[in-house]
Amino acid sequence: MKPTSKVIRMVARLSAAVESGLLRPGARVASVREAALEQGVSKNTVTEAYDRLVASGHLEARRGAGYFVAAQSVRQPPARSEVVEALGLVSLLREQTEGHYVVRPGEGRPPPSWMEESELARHVARTARAQHRGETHGYGSSWGYGPLREQVALALTERSIDCSAGQVLLTQGANHALDLVIRHLVAPGDRVFVDDPGYYPLFAKLRLARAEVVGIRRTMEGPDLEDLRSKLEGGRPRAFFTQSLAHNPTGGTLIPSVAHGVLQEAEAHGFQIVEDDPFADLLPPSSPRLASLDGLRRVLYVGTFSKTLSASLRVGYVAAAAPVARALDDLKLITVVSTSQFTERLVAGLIRDGHYLRHLRRLRQRVEAATAQALQDLASVGLPIAPPPCRGFYLWAALPPGLEEEALCREAARRGIFLAPGSVFSPEKAGGPPALRLNVAHASDPAFLSFLAEALAGPARG
Repeated sequence: MKPTSKVIRMVARLSAAVESGLLRPGARVASVREAALEQGVSKNTVTEAYDRLVASGHLEARRGAGYFVAAQSVRQPPARSEVVEALGLVSLLREQTEGHYVVRPGEGRPPPSWMEESELARHVARTARAQHRGETHGYGSSWGYGPLREQVALALTERSIDCSAGQVLLTQGANHALDLVIRHLVAPGDRVFVDDPGYYPLFAKLRLARAEVVGIRRTMEGPDLEDLRSKLEGGRPRAFFTQSLAHNPTGGTLIPSVAHGVLQEAEAHGFQIVEDDPFADLLPPSSPRLASLDGLRRVLYVGTFSKTLSASLRVGYVAAAAPVARALDDLKLITVVSTSQFTERLVAGLIRDGHYLRHLRRLRQRVEAATAQALQDLASVGLPIAPPPCRGFYLWAALPPGLEEEALCREAARRGIFLAPGSVFSPEKAGGPPALRLNVAHASDPAFLSFLAEALAGPARG
C-alpha cells in the first residue's frame, strides 16, 4: 500500500470523527508517536495526515502540547488544494524542525556540534556585542547589508561568475531566495522542470504556485540530457530548477559536458535556469557551475550560509542579471520589507575577520572524515556505496532487491530512527527504485548500523 493511501484513509477517518461530533472541539488527539503505534504506520504518515487536517481546519497544532480538534473545525472553509498538496510534500521537513527522533541518518543538516565546537562559536557573541546599536535596529536596505553583498560578489567572481554587488540580493536563506524566484518566474499553470530525485521543499513551493512540475532524471553527472530532451518535446518549461554540485539528495556533481548540454537546450528552447548551490563554500571555486558558463544571462544563482555556517542564521542570496535582481528586490520589499541587518552584519564580520574561512577548513575536514567513515561502515553491514565525486553532506543508498523502502522506514521509525526515504525526493513521490538519503554525519551511528545490518540480513517486507 502506498504511503499516500494511508494518509488519505487516516484523514478521512479523523475528519469524519470530528464532523460527526465523535471528537469534540478542544479534544486532544493522539500524539504522532501514539498514533503511529496504534495505526501501525510511520510517524511521517501520521505527520502528513495531521498537517492535512490542520490545513482543512479540522485540527489545530499547539506548540509543545500536540494536536487538538479545532474549536470551529466544521465551519472552517476548506483549504485550497495547492496548500494541502504542498504540505504533503514537506512532511519530512517538519521532522527536521521538531526533532522527535534520536538517531537521525535522514537529517538534512550537519549536527550542531560541527558548528558549536568550531572556533566560529566563540566569535558569534563577540561579533554581536560589537554591532553598532543604532544601525542594527533599523530596517536597512531591502537589498541587504552592503558589505556582505560585496563579499558575496567577490566570492562569485572567484567561482568565475561575473557579478557585481548590484546583482546580489540577500535573502533569509536559500528557501527564501527560491520563493522569490518562483514568485518572479512562475505563473499558475506554467510548466517547470526539476531534478528527479531532487530538493523536495522546492517541489512544495512549486505546487503552492500551482505550477506543472516535471521531473528530469538526475544522474551522478548531472541532469540526464536524453530525458531532458524527451521532456522538452512535451512542451517548453518556464524554468529548470537544478542543483549542480554535491547534489541533494544523490551527492552527484555536474560534469562540464552535461553543463554545456543543459545550457544549449535552455538557449534553443528559451527557458531560465535556477541553479541552487548551497555547499559552494565547501567546494573548489573551479567546480563546474552553470552560472560560470552562462554569465548570469539565463541562470539565476542561489547560495546560502545556512548549510555551512548555521541553520539558525538565515542568510542567503540570489545573483542574477541586473534587471532580474531589481525585480526580485521589488518582490522582497513587498513581501518581507527587508532581511535581518543584525545577522547579515554578523556574517560579514565573520568573513572579514577570517573566522569563517578557518571554520570552513575545519568543516571540510569533518565532512571528509565522516564520509570516509560512513562509506566504510555502510559497506561493512552490506550496503556498499560508491564515493561521491565531491564532498557534501549526502550519500544516496540504493536498497537491494527485496528490501522495501516503506517497510524499512516504518520499522526504523518504530525504533526511533529517522530515515529519509528516496520516494520523498521525487516530485511524484513514486516511480524510482527504492533508496535512502543518508547524512554522512549520522550514517555511522551504531544504532542505525545495527538496524541496517539486521534489515539487510532479513529484508523488511510490507
